[in-house]
Amino acid sequence: MNGPVSFETHGEIGVIRVDNPPVNATSQAVRAGLIAAADAFAASDAKVAVIVAEGRTFIAGADITEFGKPPMEPHLPDVIHHIEALKKPVVCVIHGTALGGGFEVALGSHYRVMVKGAKIGLPEVNLGLIPGAGGTQRLPRLIGMIPACEIFTSSRQVGADECVKLGIADAVSTEAPFEAGMSFARKVLAEGLGVRRVSEMTVPAYAAADLEALKAKVARANKGHVCHLKGIDVAVEGTKLPFSEGMKMERAAFWELMQTPQRAAMIHAFFSERKVASLPELKGVSPRPLGHVGVIGGGTMGGGIAVACLLNGLKVTLIERDAEAVERAHTGIARMLADSVKRGKLGADARDALLAEKLVTTSDYPSLAAADLIIEAVFESMDVKKDVFTKLDAIARPGAILASNTSYLDVDEIAACTKRPQDVIGLHFFSPAHVMRLLEIVVAGKTAPDVVATGFALAKALKKVPVRAGVCDGFIGNRILKTYRTAADIMVLEGASPFQVDKALEEFGFAMGPYAVADLAGIDIGYLTRQRLAPTRKPGERFGEWGDVLYEMGRLGRKSGHGHYIYDETSPKGRPDPEVEEIIARERKAKGITPRAFSDAEIVERYMAAMINEGAKVVGEGIALRPLDVDVTKLMGYGFPRFRGGPMHYADHIGLAKVLGTIEDAHKAGDDIFAPAPLLQKLVAEGRSFDSLNKE
Repeated sequence: MNGPVSFETHGEIGVIRVDNPPVNATSQAVRAGLIAAADAFAASDAKVAVIVAEGRTFIAGADITEFGKPPMEPHLPDVIHHIEALKKPVVCVIHGTALGGGFEVALGSHYRVMVKGAKIGLPEVNLGLIPGAGGTQRLPRLIGMIPACEIFTSSRQVGADECVKLGIADAVSTEAPFEAGMSFARKVLAEGLGVRRVSEMTVPAYAAADLEALKAKVARANKGHVCHLKGIDVAVEGTKLPFSEGMKMERAAFWELMQTPQRAAMIHAFFSERKVASLPELKGVSPRPLGHVGVIGGGTMGGGIAVACLLNGLKVTLIERDAEAVERAHTGIARMLADSVKRGKLGADARDALLAEKLVTTSDYPSLAAADLIIEAVFESMDVKKDVFTKLDAIARPGAILASNTSYLDVDEIAACTKRPQDVIGLHFFSPAHVMRLLEIVVAGKTAPDVVATGFALAKALKKVPVRAGVCDGFIGNRILKTYRTAADIMVLEGASPFQVDKALEEFGFAMGPYAVADLAGIDIGYLTRQRLAPTRKPGERFGEWGDVLYEMGRLGRKSGHGHYIYDETSPKGRPDPEVEEIIARERKAKGITPRAFSDAEIVERYMAAMINEGAKVVGEGIALRPLDVDVTKLMGYGFPRFRGGPMHYADHIGLAKVLGTIEDAHKAGDDIFAPAPLLQKLVAEGRSFDSLNKE
């Protein structure tokens, strides 16, 4: 047999071998090859077959190059049925990962062996879908309804040992995949084990209350998504029917979800996350060496950056100002690593080795002399940062990269205080830095191409999603945030309440509204930002000042028990505080504003229009290269609901003309933040979408 699937015999054992690098995706050629190999096995003298994959993983999912194209036969459910219907037993060997369709192929086999360290998963909900090749019908029959639904609604990857306990796998092997399959096949022959079809099993009994509890938990965790609960309903109702009818129900639901805006949004998010690192300017540019990272500042952010580097194999030297701060930083890093041990992400021995062999905490700046990359993570003050970079310029080796973790400040100005501006870059991590996946890579005017390439190489090493940003106040994410946060404040001044704004936006899909977020971050953060921007504020610019009043009252948010909301034992997540509305009412009166009513829909419409319009300005000015860079930034760092695909994708969905109309109406009140973006006006005039720019 030619192609990515072959069949061979070893005495009484047939071997179906999949070899479709890099991840053995279920392309049309693989699907056709599996059917041909199954037929070859059926016609052979072999008494048992082993399905095994070459390379670093079993079948890790669908072929993404086929996404968006008309489906080609044979379809995966038919392939799996063809394998399962064989009259001689088939053993599937899983190594690496068996995800989505790959795991469904394994479920269609009669026995499953997992190599130590292998994982399975059904991640289709991450694309707004449900499993479409038997996952909702076979898995409940194999392991029970509740654990099956938990797996495909969470999209989590399940390890080999847990799979044996659940009944997904028949054995875990420490042998190489081929040998593991051959060993189990010999067991099948020796014990006379026959065909065992999952489709012929019945779902074990389960308590209705357990199902309802799971549905409630899934609904809370995935507010706004339609696919998760749809998957549970299909699993429950489909498994009450004959298997073939259940499969028809699953396929119908799968294709129904394929047509939804949510699926389109989540596919956009999926591909955009892969495109952000594809930059023409980096073609053929090699990154600089990256093995030893220096970090200046051992607070929450600096410590998190250090932990992210340690967990991914980099040596770290962290600098603090004195012995007491050094000890505090080391303790904080050890605590974060201990949390990783607790979550099963790291072994205790590995943690101890990282602390002993990979981490140095000190107050001695010259110890950074050998570092390849030094990341400054100190207080957000230009004077403080310039002082740090002046010191680094004197001690860092030639060719070392000097990076600032600034959230807002001018990286060009920071670079100018060194004699090596070509080596300076912004690396804006998001807190907690060892957890959050977004990394804004801020390219200053004189940053060398190989320094930019190294920033992207660091993101890859740390398993983060990098977005290239230009220099402006707040770069991509925080610049846009400032605009739509101001838009929310203006609506509150005009008559909405902070609590109504939060409620409307949470119903839209945000995990938290802007005022709940302000309380979580700390009212002092917003206060300091407003103080920093006060000298540049234009005359007549409207903004909410009640945050300053809350700050002066010592109401700093969650950490003080009072902010916009009250936080206590009865309301740990906060309850609206009527006193805040009184403070805002006094501000309205002082500013001569007569309040009016806002609908929730109007709040969402204006808030989103402000976000999209500023996003268009950011793209138009070249701060973000493409609309998709804005989408990924807001999705990965700012809690934008993933099922809406990002603000620019959402704008395309509702129509750019509608967005422009909302912005023009808001601008009539004279607020400059609503000045229409030239790019938005241009696209509307030309009848084009933001996505058309992504394809240029």
